Amino acid sequence: MSENIERRVVVKKLLARPQSEGAGAVVRRSIGRFELKYFDPFLLLDEFSVSAPAGFPDHPHRGFETVTYMLQGAVTHEDFEGHKGTIRTGDLQWMTAGRGIVHSEMPADHGIQKGLQLWINLSSKYKMLEPRYQELQSKDIAEVERNGVRVRVIAGEAMGTKSPVYTRTPTMYLDFTLKPGSHLQQPIPHTWNAFIYTIEGEGVFGTPKSSPLSPHHLLLLGQGNVVEVWNKSSKSNLRFVLVGGQPLGEPVVQYGPFVMNTDDEINQAFDDYNYCVNGFEKAKHWKSISLAGELDF
Repeated sequence: MSENIERRVVVKKLLARPQSEGAGAVVRRSIGRFELKYFDPFLLLDEFSVSAPAGFPDHPHRGFETVTYMLQGAVTHEDFEGHKGTIRTGDLQWMTAGRGIVHSEMPADHGIQKGLQLWINLSSKYKMLEPRYQELQSKDIAEVERNGVRVRVIAGEAMGTKSPVYTRTPTMYLDFTLKPGSHLQQPIPHTWNAFIYTIEGEGVFGTPKSSPLSPHHLLLLGQGNVVEVWNKSSKSNLRFVLVGGQPLGEPVVQYGPFVMNTDDEINQAFDDYNYCVNGFEKAKHWKSISLAGELDF
């Protein structure tokens, strides 16, 4: 660690409260709500909780990426290109919607399925790419533990370990667990925006005299090149994700599942979807198995 440390402090915190979303699902939305519409390049962060038959049935996307990271249970994804799969606890799906995807995300098991879904904006030059996926099973996500700190490197780098995930919008996504009494110093590129989302336990973030924060809080980090975190508990682990990304600095026009740079591009996205053209051709005759009523829970 360089001696020239500029510590990032928490400049804003939000408690993500439950709200309804999809078809009977519950999410705790932190980015993408009225207090924080956009945190360049991040469009949305949901901590979701869903039990069958609720879920996220057939819906479109254009112009950004969705990152789904499972915390508990399993979700089955399928799209109009014929891509289908199930991600389970600890698994990752990094989907580049690009010019257009219609897909569904539904529970694949009994009980409550929990996870995080992050939307990352794409620059104008990448918005109309062909869709693509990067999927990692839990066993394939690099995990390192040192001095009471364990990290799962979903994207970017931590503790000398890099993720194989390619990020068109440069991004770091790290899942940290701190044992009681442990302390973390994690570098973050100085020009990037970054935030923390708390999952389990209580932690002290930014400065050692800050008040401890409990789960379901979004913490926006100010400028600097290092974030520090302390678990001052004597008996409980602290778990959170640290996410950072290079700001795009471009105009953002969002309407529901479409995110473009201008109103005209949004109108075009709606026309393309409604008329099943320009990337949405296969939407005309496609319906997911879940909507067809073929799933039995």
